[in-house]
Amino acid sequence: MSSHTIPGALELAGASVIITRPAATAAALVRAVRRRGASVVRLPGSRLCAIEDADATRAMLFAAQSADAWIFTSPAAVDFCLALTGPFTRAPARQVFAVGAGTGRALARRGIASIVPLGSQNSEGLLDEAALSTPKGWTIAIIDAPGGRDLLAPGLRERGATVSRIGVYRRMPPQLTRRQLDALDQAARPWLTLLSSGAALEHLMAVLPSGPIARWQREALIVSSERLRDLASGHGFADVHVARSALDADLIETACRVLSRHRL
Repeated sequence: MSSHTIPGALELAGASVIITRPAATAAALVRAVRRRGASVVRLPGSRLCAIEDADATRAMLFAAQSADAWIFTSPAAVDFCLALTGPFTRAPARQVFAVGAGTGRALARRGIASIVPLGSQNSEGLLDEAALSTPKGWTIAIIDAPGGRDLLAPGLRERGATVSRIGVYRRMPPQLTRRQLDALDQAARPWLTLLSSGAALEHLMAVLPSGPIARWQREALIVSSERLRDLASGHGFADVHVARSALDADLIETACRVLSRHRL
């Protein structure tokens, strides 16, 4: 956290922070934002649902226990995977990797040690890890959701690994209620939106009415990667700021910095 952000201070007082994470994974971020004085608007960009063919997916997971490595792409991947398999009595593979510290913590809570990127908390950061620099001959299972961003699998295949993706949950478009739309319409400005998923942005642009979208595009967007900045710009957002990662602390730090500049 930057020297300008004082933990526990009300740096976000007066702002409306729009949180686009699915309801099932947003609780900690909501609490952290409220502690800093913001009004929270929950606008989930996706619904997380169990995979349709649970038996087939469970069989793939158990078969993949002979793999050299498993890579979990999100805390949700951890939760949905273990909902299918039950607790592991040993690590599910010789090495376990997590795309980001939040995923690493989710694994640790289940008694599974993992390698987490030391640098960028994303797929690029994990590919930069020395432990994945020479995976030639490895078999690797990526535990994720179908249709998500696919950077890891091609990168690892180029390095000689045999890679399979096992989707353990689905990201579905949200079913926004009138109450959620009214909360967005009535939210005090400035708006600060926290975004760490391209699918969430695509879903919201498809389901929100044109009026709220036009307002939203004029407000600040805090994104977790350069890729998301490009995506948001393509959707007409002009005031886009890139946080260091999708971690709660990094998103909030950037939101605080953006708001402090707004107040100057």
